[in-house]
Amino acid sequence: MDIRKVISLVLSAVVLFACINDGPETGADLKVGDRIPDFSITMNDGSVVTGAALRQSVSVIVFFHTSCPDCRKTLPVLQKIYDEYASRGVRFALISRAEAQDSVSSFWQEQGLTMPFSAQNDRKIYEMFAASLVPRVYICRNGIIEYIFTDDPVPSYDDLNLALVKSEKKQ
Repeated sequence: MDIRKVISLVLSAVVLFACINDGPETGADLKVGDRIPDFSITMNDGSVVTGAALRQSVSVIVFFHTSCPDCRKTLPVLQKIYDEYASRGVRFALISRAEAQDSVSSFWQEQGLTMPFSAQNDRKIYEMFAASLVPRVYICRNGIIEYIFTDDPVPSYDDLNLALVKSEKKQ
């Protein structure tokens, strides 16, 4: 084989793999026991949620994208949790990962969801918590992450309810 062909094949392979691997993951990788970061978001109802406010009680922080099949399964379950726990003082922050307000609003309306959400067009807030995977559900007490649920497996009502019961008892 001609040396030029070999060099061309090697360079093509390098370019191909460079396109697949777009660099190191840039997001954080918060774990159970970590403190939630400082952030501020505006919810679709006009209220403002901050990391500082979420550190004052038991809170549920959710990252989602409405085109994600696992998120589509998780969000109605979270609505049931929200309906039960929001009136008991548990604070919620549902945050889209790189998804516009119109898209999230349409999904909320189609599904009959009433939980406030914050549509984020980018991954800035998401990357304070994680590098990959949605849905992500963080259950925190006084700003410390006690439970993390992702798509492996998708959390059930019982999973989330049990975690919240345990967190509330410690409060």
